[in-house]
Amino acid sequence: MSTGEGIGGGQGTDFATMRGRDYPSIRQFTVFLENRVGQLLDVVRRFEGSQVRIVALTISDSTECALVRFLLSDPEQGREILERAGLAIVESDLIGVELPDSPQPMLQVCTALLAAEVNITQVYPLLIRPNGRPAVALMVDNIEIAVDTLRRKGFHTINEDELKET
Repeated sequence: MSTGEGIGGGQGTDFATMRGRDYPSIRQFTVFLENRVGQLLDVVRRFEGSQVRIVALTISDSTECALVRFLLSDPEQGREILERAGLAIVESDLIGVELPDSPQPMLQVCTALLAAEVNITQVYPLLIRPNGRPAVALMVDNIEIAVDTLRRKGFHTINEDELKET
């Protein structure tokens, strides 16, 4: 997270956004579910009748529980829906990146981040195409460096507003 200058020197921290950072990111919600038939459907139905769309989804399961990770078109409203349902959720920051029109687009993304020594811990595709192009969500160990590196290499990073427009 960007902390600004003057920490400890009596000066306030100057952040560019309300959420306390100066880089674009998209919010991921991780929901913990009992690993039983119908649990995913119950969560997905919570968005029925709302303007919130699931724009990306991945599931990691074990014998007893499942971790369902969502990217939502409206994270604020989506969080309210999940909280009202009484679900245990964790909110994380990811970056979205449009894939270049090339035979091996993920190779280009991974190569750029490796050169900057940024580790990718999660990756999954978006179900939508912001700006009409394929895109992926990435959880990395340093968002600021990842975003800066990808931008310098000519990649377009996706912000939450672009998820609302689809």
